[in-house]
Amino acid sequence: MSDTDSAFREVDEELRNERMNKLWRQYGPYVIGVAVVIILLVAGNEAWRWWQTSTANNGADQFATAIDSIESGDIAGGQIALQSVIESGPGQYPVLAQFRAAALLAEDGKTTEAIAAYDALLSTSSDTRLRELAAIFAAYLLVDAGDPLAVTQRVGDMQVANHPMRNAAREAIGLAHYKAGNLVEARVLFDAIAADPLTPRDLGLRVALYLGQLTAQGVGPIAEAASE
Repeated sequence: MSDTDSAFREVDEELRNERMNKLWRQYGPYVIGVAVVIILLVAGNEAWRWWQTSTANNGADQFATAIDSIESGDIAGGQIALQSVIESGPGQYPVLAQFRAAALLAEDGKTTEAIAAYDALLSTSSDTRLRELAAIFAAYLLVDAGDPLAVTQRVGDMQVANHPMRNAAREAIGLAHYKAGNLVEARVLFDAIAADPLTPRDLGLRVALYLGQLTAQGVGPIAEAASE
């Protein structure tokens, strides 16, 4: 192969990688935004349930005040209110406040601090569902680092069949593999998402874009490649 051909191939590969990076930059914030909405919905449901079964009405008021401050644009006031709930709130409200505080860090671009906050929840929360949500959020934030091991350590166990978060885990690990240049590993995970009949529509559309990009880079379906 001539030097010219080699140079053209390198440029072409860079362009393809940049297209995938653009896809993640375009959809990554949406993914994380959806995750934040999920936790707020869960938080709202849990808060309401706990409020109904507990006499600690003051905790519900504190948490609601913090959320209202954030949604009205008073981020600093909301952070102070959340910290107050974390330090002295009753029942499970400190956990919910920790989730929202971690999300605020992520929204502010403080990724390392946000990951640390989610990891703290992962190691301290007594609720399995909330621990798994914390792991998923941390995993998505770790995608840009291109460290598949760090992502897999947090969500690898969720890839099993019938786990409700299996495809979110696969997406995060697959994207980390792609960022690390492990295209075959990324393809395997994205193919698994595409083949799952219970994959949500929005995730299916994202994965179709990922698979199209990998195909353009010469990484086709792994099962077909093996049979050939």
